Amino acid sequence: MKLLRFGPQGNETPGLLDADGIIRDLTGVIDDVAGDGLSQETLARLATLDPASLPEVDAAIRLGPCVGRVGKFICIGLNYADHAAESGAEVPPEPVVFNKWTSAICGPDDDIVIPRGSTKTDWEVELGVVIGKAGRYIDEAQALDHVAGYCVVNDVSEREFQLERSGTWDKGKGCDTFGPLGPWLVTADEVADPQDLSLWLEVDGKRYQDGSTRTMVYQVAFLISYLSRFMSLQPGDVISTGTPPGVGLGQNPPVFLRPGQTLRLGIEGLGEQTQKVVAEPPA
Repeated sequence: MKLLRFGPQGNETPGLLDADGIIRDLTGVIDDVAGDGLSQETLARLATLDPASLPEVDAAIRLGPCVGRVGKFICIGLNYADHAAESGAEVPPEPVVFNKWTSAICGPDDDIVIPRGSTKTDWEVELGVVIGKAGRYIDEAQALDHVAGYCVVNDVSEREFQLERSGTWDKGKGCDTFGPLGPWLVTADEVADPQDLSLWLEVDGKRYQDGSTRTMVYQVAFLISYLSRFMSLQPGDVISTGTPPGVGLGQNPPVFLRPGQTLRLGIEGLGEQTQKVVAEPPA
């Protein structure tokens, strides 16, 4: 299934995308694509529905982030060897873990806002993993049983804030609008192998990123197991698994986003995002 959320920001409604590309309203069936709505039992029940029995939704409606009430937005850095090389970094001996604040989450086609004082806002297409079954100290062999589904993430990053302002990466990763999710949460049963998906990103029609999850250093099952050693994973937690090469920082010379530009990005089978880049209004 392709689950989604639609409607005004902060007031989204659960829905699904049927086989004909029509958005169907899940109001009254589940309260949200969140929490218990991501359990194996709920997803199995939704799979028995006849989408044609659900109300049709205007195709022009805004899509919100495909997961609601996200508890943790956990990110993995330098998880593609060729991206680490373009960043001038060594492949880490263990996963690099950082956070995006949940206030960064926005819809897949919402504007990306360049923060005040930013000169180095950058892009990163990533595979997002959405947890559906809680766990701690999860065995790697059972890790994928904890996945509700997968989605596209743009790990928007301000490189000066991230790398040049001392401290952790987090303050360059969690600005408002820096976490578009969606368009859909594609349930795990529809993704045969999360380690065999192509992913790409374009700025104003120029393709900068063109990679595959095959080249991840630390794969999805390992990441889930690894993270669960340090925190419990809960339904609705999102893990963003790292980016392939081609980010703006890695260009020679570096290239960063400017107001008026358009980003398009996608992952095989998981849909596409399109974002307009805008400047933060002055105080």
